Amino acid sequence: MPQRMRSRLPILWLALVCLAIGLFVPSGAGAVPPAQCDTQVNDTPSKLLPCIKKADLWNIMKDFQAIADANPGPDGHASRNSGEPGYKASVDYVASAMEAAGYDVTIQPYTFEYYAYKGTPSFSEVSPTPHDYVLLTDWGPGKSIGVAAGAVQPAGGIVLPPTPTSSSTSGCTASDFTGFVPGRVALIQRGGCNFGVKALNAKAAGASGVIIFNEGNPGRTGLVIGSLLDAAGTPFIPTIPVAFTTFDVGQSLYNQYQQAVQLGTPLPTVNLNIDAIVDPNRTDWNVIAESKGGDKNHVVVVDAHLDAIYGAGMLDNASGSTTILDIAQQMKNVIPRNKLRFIWFGGEEIGLLGSSYYVNSLSSDELSHIGYDLDADVTATPNYTLGVLDPAAPNLFGGAQQTFPNRVYKPSTVARDQAVAYLDSQGKNHEFFSPVGTDAFNFNLVGIPASGVLTGQDCCKTQQEVDLFGGYLGNFEGNVPSFDGGCVDNPFRWCDNLSNNDPDVLTLMSRDFATMVVQMAFDTKVMSSSTSVVYNKKLPIAGEVARHVVIK
Repeated sequence: MPQRMRSRLPILWLALVCLAIGLFVPSGAGAVPPAQCDTQVNDTPSKLLPCIKKADLWNIMKDFQAIADANPGPDGHASRNSGEPGYKASVDYVASAMEAAGYDVTIQPYTFEYYAYKGTPSFSEVSPTPHDYVLLTDWGPGKSIGVAAGAVQPAGGIVLPPTPTSSSTSGCTASDFTGFVPGRVALIQRGGCNFGVKALNAKAAGASGVIIFNEGNPGRTGLVIGSLLDAAGTPFIPTIPVAFTTFDVGQSLYNQYQQAVQLGTPLPTVNLNIDAIVDPNRTDWNVIAESKGGDKNHVVVVDAHLDAIYGAGMLDNASGSTTILDIAQQMKNVIPRNKLRFIWFGGEEIGLLGSSYYVNSLSSDELSHIGYDLDADVTATPNYTLGVLDPAAPNLFGGAQQTFPNRVYKPSTVARDQAVAYLDSQGKNHEFFSPVGTDAFNFNLVGIPASGVLTGQDCCKTQQEVDLFGGYLGNFEGNVPSFDGGCVDNPFRWCDNLSNNDPDVLTLMSRDFATMVVQMAFDTKVMSSSTSVVYNKKLPIAGEVARHVVIK
């Protein structure tokens, strides 16, 4: 549907939806004068929670939106993406706020491979039937760069009609490009090997661009924008444009080619343009702020990722960043038993880069003093679920269950159950989520217990979750079922703005998270076991981390 129709719900309509699903103002917190919150020692849930106020949270959210608006990315849209001015401005904003609250602040730089679209990619058929393919419906750009204009030529190994199960190995070997005419655009079917292998073989044969269409078996017909990995599973950025399409688009181009060959007419021709910036050594930053007091040998890390992807990133994850910033500010007068280390990580959206760098940069001794991690990753979803992180919970991204060192599981239930108890007190249901895909994952991998909160993305609410939490099925466009990432994980929608957040949900979950932070700040039983070395520096975790599912 048109972009304007796909953007977040109008205010009046949203109000009606909220009434339908049970609009709530979080309870359990009475009115406390701002001056009292500013001066008292908020060292218990009963004192801290009333000071977590909707107005304060929403003002921070407005600041993040203003930062994004003032710092457009290369595509001209509001942005807080890693490695861009809007992200650095967010770093400076958080660092300044934490310094003003009396914390010891460090900004930790690291480098990463930066990739960003300079404009909106395009893909069209020039002949015999000129038309533009619809972005994110008919096709999507692979993480690649370049311009291609030419005739389409299928690679070998295409299986049409498709078999009941996956059987195509199209483009997986150099022999699939025997007789390929340099300069043409390679048409390749999904299946048999990594997408990047297909792209590399096509480029070696002289292809100016690549079209990879879904295989056509049951469950493999729609649009899938895959990860471009070589044969070793290493991601790379092809220097020719790579388009992913639905099965129908690929089959149509294949049939047009076969017909043209049989009739001796001109081959189908296409234009493909993916204009992007690639910087292999772009600087990014983590913000680390420590409490003045607390036992340095017993550290509780409280984290959220500060970066966005494809825009302002207000739900994912200005909301979580706001949650921990407000909690830190309201605990500025607290002298905790355990040292509190608030961290805003960069690069989460593109591979948990900031938390991976942070964990890998610590010595075994430094890591052994971190007794717990608490992660806030999306805390204001209007069509929400109320999620609590548990390393024993099912993997959200499917596939095999992730396993962690044994010492992770039981201690992680301590903060988990604190969050559940608060939600119970508010008459709310909950759902346990795996830490896979969150920064807590990196801490669990090295044996550090962790929990946290999240309210789900705006993409893929199931009937079971509707039964638990109200709301509606599907994604922000109303597609049912839909697991397409909604606003937050798809480019070219630019809709994860302030209006993509619910301030009442933000307040509820910030108070829920605050109960975990303040209790773990004074925990002695779990934290007392944190002095044992839990990490072998010979086993770096960076290669084990991925934010999104790898599709091939």
